[in-house]
Amino acid sequence: MRVGILSFAHLHAEGYVSNLWAIPDVELIGFADDNPVRGKYFAEKFNLRQFESYEALLTEQPDAVIICSENARHYPLVKLAAEAGAHVLCEKPLATTLEDAQAIIDVCQANGVQLMTAFPMRFSPSVIEVKKLVDSGGLGPIYGCNSTNQGALPRFHQAEGMPDLGRDWFINQQLAGGGAVADHVVHLTDLLRWILQSEVVEVYAQTNQIFHRDEVEVETGGVVMLTFANGTFASIDCSWSKPAYYPTWGGLKLELVGESGLAAVDAFKQTMTLYNHDLRRPVWLPWGSDANQGMVAEFLDAARANRTPAITGLDGYQAVAVVAAAYQSAMTGGPVTLNGTTPPVEVS
Repeated sequence: MRVGILSFAHLHAEGYVSNLWAIPDVELIGFADDNPVRGKYFAEKFNLRQFESYEALLTEQPDAVIICSENARHYPLVKLAAEAGAHVLCEKPLATTLEDAQAIIDVCQANGVQLMTAFPMRFSPSVIEVKKLVDSGGLGPIYGCNSTNQGALPRFHQAEGMPDLGRDWFINQQLAGGGAVADHVVHLTDLLRWILQSEVVEVYAQTNQIFHRDEVEVETGGVVMLTFANGTFASIDCSWSKPAYYPTWGGLKLELVGESGLAAVDAFKQTMTLYNHDLRRPVWLPWGSDANQGMVAEFLDAARANRTPAITGLDGYQAVAVVAAAYQSAMTGGPVTLNGTTPPVEVS
């Protein structure tokens, strides 16, 4: 398998390099990036071939690509890749609008390539165990869920002393599609849909700028309430509430309350804390399984076999639909109803 990376705008691209290197018979042919400073930095850091353009990389006819651009730029790159015949793993959220999300699905199907949305938490061992527990009926009917996907202000993703890598787009309304809601709601929406095997039928959201009020224009705090077709309700705290000195940039926790018991997940618990005078904050060193490794392996296996991956473009679309409804709810002050059953139309 020959794989390329389109853009290092998203910090997950760095981890994907190691993930790809760890899989036998996979060749990372290089990457392309439209930011010259960022491109030079990562070409030197990883000793990777840097192509002069996305088109130049695709001329090499990779079997698959991983797209890690700014959210609003996913569709143009997916279109380029699909029309070049490359299978696509696209960072989350799949798009910033439902129209772009649908266009991404359509162009991949029209060109016969597989599309996978990057939701790595489905490959977290603790999440998988809870999924098995729910599927087996061990918790009985699920009544409600409480979940958090909090993090630091994305401006803190870049360490001091590094060149400007152009990663402040996370707090840019046009490029990111919003703030904390766009950044964090999609992960838990996808997990809850997967675990509960039910679609969201109603969304209610409250957002604010309690955190970093004078630093950014997008929302930095929020709580989103979901009601599923099967009657289960869930809350998601998606806030950028972690301070700059917190050991990590993110985290994900989930509690499921059922008729027969309660299950709690802390997907980032398996860590050691490193304290070092040269660092401006302590750092968590994970020692558990790498969910990204499982996700990348599933994507490449699906690409090899030309089969539908475990997480599809439709999964990405449904998560974007919940984010769009959350923003509509926050603006109007009332709940927003979703269909909950009908997926977007696929071309044949």
